[in-house]
Amino acid sequence: MPADRRDIPCPLFRRRFLGAGLGLGALAAMPGRAWAAPRRDVDADWIPSPEFLADLPRQMQALGVPGIGIAVVEAGRLAWSRGFGVMHAQQRTPVTDATLFEVASLSKPVFAYAVLQLADRGELALDRPLVAYARPEYLDGGPAAKAWLDAITVRDVLRHSTGLPDWREDPANQALAPAVAPGTRIDYSGEAFVWLQRVVEAVTGESLDQTLQRLLFAPAGMRDSSYAWSAAMAERSVYGHRAPNAAGPADGNGGMPPQMLREQWTAAQAIADRTGTPLSAWRYEDAARLLPQVQAIAPPGLVAWPADILANAAASLRCTVQDYARFMALMVHARPAAWELRPATRAAMLSRQIDVPGRWTDKGLGWNLERTPRGPVFYHSGSNGGIFKSFALGDLARQRAIVISTNAANGNLLYRRVVRAATGLDLLAFDV
Repeated sequence: MPADRRDIPCPLFRRRFLGAGLGLGALAAMPGRAWAAPRRDVDADWIPSPEFLADLPRQMQALGVPGIGIAVVEAGRLAWSRGFGVMHAQQRTPVTDATLFEVASLSKPVFAYAVLQLADRGELALDRPLVAYARPEYLDGGPAAKAWLDAITVRDVLRHSTGLPDWREDPANQALAPAVAPGTRIDYSGEAFVWLQRVVEAVTGESLDQTLQRLLFAPAGMRDSSYAWSAAMAERSVYGHRAPNAAGPADGNGGMPPQMLREQWTAAQAIADRTGTPLSAWRYEDAARLLPQVQAIAPPGLVAWPADILANAAASLRCTVQDYARFMALMVHARPAAWELRPATRAAMLSRQIDVPGRWTDKGLGWNLERTPRGPVFYHSGSNGGIFKSFALGDLARQRAIVISTNAANGNLLYRRVVRAATGLDLLAFDV
């Protein structure tokens, strides 16, 4: 094996070489010393080196991360992917190319892309108020709050300038209200994405998953992606794990921590089977209508409001790392197809959308933006229940990207190591 990875001219050769005989066990058995991050040439590809991959099992064990998937985009296309470890620490089912990861807030950029597709088609307008399309029944009705709520636009949601909270503490009984006037500061908000999801449902007449399948997943070849749930998806989906020695309530599944969405979806699936309507077809109004039936069979406190059992634009995307890399390829490749975003729209998605003095990072439309010594990059992280951690990073100028998904609380510590080793970038996002 060449000592200098630049001696291997073709990323696809490296994928075949590593995929041919070096499984996780073989890599773990390779002799050598503890791996240290080298200085990466700015033009080097982002495929992790064989030396790093050989040491990855040791790092996974030390950090308590049972499973990880990594995929890399080079020259605007999926160039390499690998899975390591297991989906469930007790069951020992290996992570494979077919494994579905709960990518948490990496759901948001994907949804943002579909929203911008609708904007390109003239089906909604970025600077039109959300209330012009849909006014949820749980909005605060007070005059002060109403004035701000009536001013929130689609653009505000995608750049996180709505002033809304991330999530209400008691959504079944607490009205939704902004803390500040929209457009004045950045407040990261999942609630805002759920409201925009209801706007998309009103505009298209479809469920979230139906719209994403039609606009994005099918044409992009993302065959293993869904915001919803089914028995088949359950079999392929990873379980989340606590950090080593962390204490907490167990759900009876071999001492595993509560799995949140998996448990909520399991209760909802029973009602979906009873009604004959798959969860992927549920709209908010369906979830609201069927909520009492789900609550009647779910453990107390598990399901509080309709969004708990509805495909969630902010957090419920499940996919393989290869599929998410296919999405990242859309963000960075040079020649978009006719069904993709218009070049000007994609440029806006990756451009600063609000000027807030003193920030070291900026907000695009669905993405975070950071200036590095090697040029600008865009990124997003994801965390569900503190036990599913994912990260995606892209470089538009060099048409490359990397996606990492894990099934553990310390997955963020591991994905930072992967990013630093593979890209040579030490993002402020990792420490601030």
